[in-house]
Amino acid sequence: MKLSVEISMYPLKDEYIPAIQHFIDRLNTHPDLHVLTNTMSTQIFGDYDIVMDVLKKEMRLSYEQFGRAIFVCKFIDGDLSPVAGNV
Repeated sequence: MKLSVEISMYPLKDEYIPAIQHFIDRLNTHPDLHVLTNTMSTQIFGDYDIVMDVLKKEMRLSYEQFGRAIFVCKFIDGDLSPVAGNV
């Protein structure tokens, strides 16, 4: 089963950009995911189990390294990525 996720990270600190960039950079290290980032959010596309496992791992690492943050997510089944021909 494929999954599409839109996620935004809001670190609860004055210097928030390093935490966000680090989270996005780590998402991009997972070759089984298709990751698109824009100024408002990051979109992640891939196999349901892989996407959820990666989010679990990377969100935890973000909390451990940078402290409190809010993650706002939207999940929808299927691959809605532009690469998959869904525009």
